[in-house]
This record gives sequence, C-alpha cells and structure tokens, in this order.
Amino acid sequence: MSEVVNRAGRLRSGNLDVLLCDADGNLFPSEEPAFDASAAVTNQFLADFGVNRRFTPSELRQAAVGRNFRSTALALAEAYGFEVGMSDLERYVAEERRAVVAHLRRELTPNPDVQRPLIELARRVRLTIVSSSALVRLDACLHAAGLAELFPPEVRFSAEDSLPVATSKPDPAVYSHAGRMLGVAGGEALAVEDAPAGVESARRAGFPVVGNLVFVPPEERTQRAEELLAAGASSIVESWYELQDALYRAPAANC
Repeated sequence: MSEVVNRAGRLRSGNLDVLLCDADGNLFPSEEPAFDASAAVTNQFLADFGVNRRFTPSELRQAAVGRNFRSTALALAEAYGFEVGMSDLERYVAEERRAVVAHLRRELTPNPDVQRPLIELARRVRLTIVSSSALVRLDACLHAAGLAELFPPEVRFSAEDSLPVATSKPDPAVYSHAGRMLGVAGGEALAVEDAPAGVESARRAGFPVVGNLVFVPPEERTQRAEELLAAGASSIVESWYELQDALYRAPAANC
C-alpha cells in the first residue's frame, strides 16, 4: 500500500485494515444545521438556570465543535457557576437530541462527492464510524445522506451510547472501545477527523489520524488545518477523493 503524503506531512499505512470515520462534519455536513437546532435548546438550558448568555448557532459551533451536547452542557454549567443534576441533564440531552435529529432528517441530502470515494474505499478497507453523537442521530443522518448501507449498525460506535458510561471526545474511550471491538490497534486503523477534539481522542487511543476539511467553510480551513495538526493529525486532506487518492494511487496488487 502507498503512503499518505500531502503538504502537511507523511503517514505510513502499510497494514491499514480499518478506517475509523468521525461522522458529523466528516461524512455529512451536519454540524451547521445541528447547531441551528441545538442553540435553541442550549439557550433554554442557560435561561432555566438563570444565565443571561445566549449563543448564536455559529458561536455555539465554534465553542462546542467535536463534542456532544452532554459534554457542552456540563462545560457551560462549570463556566457559568451552576450545578445541574443528572435527571435535569438527561432531560435536556433528550430534548436536544429530539430537536437535532428532526432537523437533520429534513436538511441532509446525499452527496456524490462523499458516496463515490467511500464506495471505492470500502472495496479495500473496513469502514466504521466513531462518533460522539448518539446512535439515533447517526442513523438519521446516515439514511438522509445515503450512507447507511456503507455503515451498518454493527460498525457504528457512539461515545453517547456504546460505552458503559457516556462520554465525549476528546476522551479516548470511544476509540479504544472501537479498536477492541474491531480487533485493531495502531497502524492497522486510520482515524479520519474534522475537529481537534476528535484528533486528540483518536491519538490518545493510539491511532494515527488524518484531518479532513471536506465540510469546513473555506474561510476557516487554514485555521482548522493548523488546529488539527497541533492536536496530532499527521496529514490534512480537503476531500474524500483526496484521501482515496493518497492511500491508493499505487496499484491494488501492491497493497
């Protein structure tokens, strides 16, 4: 197999068996519409606890990218000096999930520039999802984006639902769990992430990481690439086609 080489560096992938794919902002452009719905629930959460701060969807995306609502809510409670009980937290988590899933079902559509290279990649490696998002959200997004058959339920790993205790990236637990369940470690798997928290999560679990800018707005790409590299990504690509080409420009017989 060839080496992944681009302007950001070099990553050896000679034993690659699995692609560990982040979902939101990587397989589908779900982050912006998700934060449109999440901001309303987040602002109600803050208001209910007497906090005057209100987030626009864009502000919330910048503050929380790569994390799930549970992690974001706890961080906001700490930042603004209030305590939230577990029963209250679970109520807001459920409401945010309901609002976001309904909105994503309406907003997402299939994207050939994601589907086609992933179909080709699936001929060579196992495709899996490692995400902070809940399984119900992943299922809705995958069906709306036309990717459900490429990522059947048994290869979806959620920091919210697949672990004994729910967590969120950058905690490495969900990547460690995925590695154990798939029987891979180190260079046998390659993580593909769009957010620094995800890069850190995969790296801490022992997996090499490629940063993917496919759905990052053009005006944010330079900064995001720098952040991904600082978090530990070895390379940066701007599309799934670019990753496919970087991995498999050599003949298949050499893999």
